[in-house]
Amino acid sequence: MDFRPPERFNLADYLLDDRVREGRGCRTALHLADRALSYAEVQALADRFARVLERLGALPEERVLLALPDGAEFVGALFGVLKLGAVAVMINRDLTVPDLVRMFEYTRARHAVVDAAVLPAFEEAATAASRAPRFLAVGGEPSSHPSFEEEGNRVPAGFVNAATHRDDPAIWLFSGGTTGRPKAVVQTHASYANTTECYGKAFLGYGEGDVTLSVPKLYFGYATGANLFFPFAVGGASVLFPEKPTPEALFEKIRRHRPTILVNVPTMVHHMVTHPGAAAEDLSCLRFSISAGEALPAPLYQRWKEAFGVELLDGLGTAEMWHIFLSNRPGDVRPGTLGKAVPGFEVEVRDEEGRPLPPGEVGRLWVKGRSRAIGYWQEMEKTAEAFRGEWVVTGDLLSQDAEGYFTYCGRADDVLKVGGRWVVPQEVESCLIRHPLVAECAVVGIVNEDGLTKPRAYVVARERRPGLEEELKAFVVRELAPYKHPREIVFVDDFPRTHLGKVDRGKLKAGR
Repeated sequence: MDFRPPERFNLADYLLDDRVREGRGCRTALHLADRALSYAEVQALADRFARVLERLGALPEERVLLALPDGAEFVGALFGVLKLGAVAVMINRDLTVPDLVRMFEYTRARHAVVDAAVLPAFEEAATAASRAPRFLAVGGEPSSHPSFEEEGNRVPAGFVNAATHRDDPAIWLFSGGTTGRPKAVVQTHASYANTTECYGKAFLGYGEGDVTLSVPKLYFGYATGANLFFPFAVGGASVLFPEKPTPEALFEKIRRHRPTILVNVPTMVHHMVTHPGAAAEDLSCLRFSISAGEALPAPLYQRWKEAFGVELLDGLGTAEMWHIFLSNRPGDVRPGTLGKAVPGFEVEVRDEEGRPLPPGEVGRLWVKGRSRAIGYWQEMEKTAEAFRGEWVVTGDLLSQDAEGYFTYCGRADDVLKVGGRWVVPQEVESCLIRHPLVAECAVVGIVNEDGLTKPRAYVVARERRPGLEEELKAFVVRELAPYKHPREIVFVDDFPRTHLGKVDRGKLKAGR
């Protein structure tokens, strides 16, 4: 597939305004807790946001921070920024004050659209930062900051979208590694449209009858695509809710809205299948569910399929290519794998010298396609390392079998050398998760008192019984080469998580 937008191309036009011009303005675009919004209503809201930001002095090409819960205002603000020709930087509104200080100074944004409920933290960060944005408050009581509700009543209706270039920056995403501070990935208007065409429309077959529901929140690029851009591109609808996703909340939303596509992650897959009331839930409205963010073990896939009878499509995407480019296809699922390359993308497994590897060998992921980012913000060396001509080289390790199916093997910086031999944590984790008492697990390398790296497993157990640690060690020894077994097992109630909800292996290595 070869999708090329025109030179003058605005993502808000493509995703939103085009639906109204097509005569779909009255179709439902958003399902919220207390109401539904049509495409025409979302367009009007986005126009108001664009007008207000313009009135406050926001300019094309400038970064604008968005710190809002999932809801109509998030969608309106995001499209409003795009209409203005500015660059949206979507962040978790619950970031700590130190993280906000860094975000202010890193992005140098002059404006931030902020949920009034979290304004105190943003105000505190502003006093500590060397530079801080001007806040546009959304919701809540009147404050010393401009209010969108008040400002929005003072601006005229409608807005003429900026004539952005297809290669202009549109949205910053943050790389979702498992260690270290996230890097901002600068993505273009054309990149988002390309994956929407290749993966959302052509590969998954999104249509105007689809209703989507997501576990991750909209500031996470995976959800921005699958629960907003993809349905909007075809006249479908998305279900949005601001509260934390729980199995109970998801089951209630499914009963109420009967979505056709569920945007999921492995952790929530586990929570849903192990929920005491899972057997009573009817998920037959779903055409399929997709999973990404972390590898989906084959046993967990089987439990999901047995519990709900719904196809679960595991896939892999990166911020550098915005969204998913490796995926299992509806009707063609190979459990435990990432499926095959999405048409429109080329994927190869290569060694450290950049040479293609034969089937079965583990190597670095190389990917090529028209969703390639411009690079990392203020990270020239890392940009040069990852962006090599048309190709993007990530830290992900994969193998490919003779039939073209890819299997995830972990991150290059997570691979351990134990006794002179390589250990891939993902392999050990996939083994441990097959034990009936292991709910979740993560394997990291710990340097012992002799300076040697040994595997340590952190395990969330369904039941902690005497002798379980030795039982799990013996289980791995029986299933894998003995040198791969964890020398120590630490039982935990939950894992530390990164800003994108992945297991924070850096904190586990540090014993936190």
